[in-house]
Amino acid sequence: MNAIRRSAIVLGAAALAAASLTFAPSATAAESPTHGCAYPRVCFYLTMSDWNAKDPNAGFQDVTSSWQNLGSASRGADMVLNTRNDDVAHLRVQTNSTGAVWNMCLPPNSAHQFGSAYTVTGIRISTSSSC
Repeated sequence: MNAIRRSAIVLGAAALAAASLTFAPSATAAESPTHGCAYPRVCFYLTMSDWNAKDPNAGFQDVTSSWQNLGSASRGADMVLNTRNDDVAHLRVQTNSTGAVWNMCLPPNSAHQFGSAYTVTGIRISTSSSC
């Protein structure tokens, strides 16, 4: 990997970490820990209203060795939830201002909120249990 690309990935990851939040589903979701997302899926919520309504717009569950491009029901989601117990979800993310693209890892049983500066464009589910 060349130095420019490595720098872009590091800077992109740092920016993503600063502008978004990864967390386990909150205690307020205790009655529905999957937030409307059926196990063993990785669900996408286009808006925070969809998240709050526990109404995912799309879900993926197949383990793949290559990227799946997201369609209109998942591309650019505000929230992503991984309900899988032992598998990570790799997400391809684009910075809207620069077009820089990098990959992030969503651990099992966790969610990630994306700010408006980022667009999620792809997913790859892996049988790895940790990022």
